[in-house]
Amino acid sequence: MAQEHVVLLDEDGYNVGTTPKATVHHGETPLHLAFSSYLVDDAGRVLLTRRALSKATFPGVWTNSCCGHPADGESMADAVRRRVKDELGLDVGQVELILPRFRYVAEQDGIVENEMCPVFRARAYGEVARDPAEVEDARWVTWPELLGMLDDPRLSTWCRLQLQQLSELGEHPDDWPVGDPAQLPPAATP
Repeated sequence: MAQEHVVLLDEDGYNVGTTPKATVHHGETPLHLAFSSYLVDDAGRVLLTRRALSKATFPGVWTNSCCGHPADGESMADAVRRRVKDELGLDVGQVELILPRFRYVAEQDGIVENEMCPVFRARAYGEVARDPAEVEDARWVTWPELLGMLDDPRLSTWCRLQLQQLSELGEHPDDWPVGDPAQLPPAATP
């Protein structure tokens, strides 16, 4: 299996190279490209996941449906589909950009996340079949339930920051307007 790499970025979001994912996260993690996704089912619920306890970064925290890193030259939508299938065993419909310019820095136990991390919404199909190396637990929650966790320290920093922004876009994920792809970091538009 080929070693997974992440796309390194400058402050303007341009690709400045790649580095192995296995070595990128540490106390001085360089800025890199990632994504977050929120999966919605036909009942309008959002999938909340708990990161595997064995993960090097933010083990055991609850977070949005799926996060990941696109490969160099891979479209963001394809990266979302790939990681959702790998981590959760789900197929997704149309992948829609919601927050094109989301960026954050977070630290836990000396490990820093430093990402330009566009946020996407997608409709999920099928039954969750989680990869235990990636996902400890998963559960469908209503949007009001998820918003009720906004101040819960068990929820990832990036998810809490995203929820603050997403809550301003509409009362339900289906109401969120689609973001402008021209606002994506340049490295996210191969």
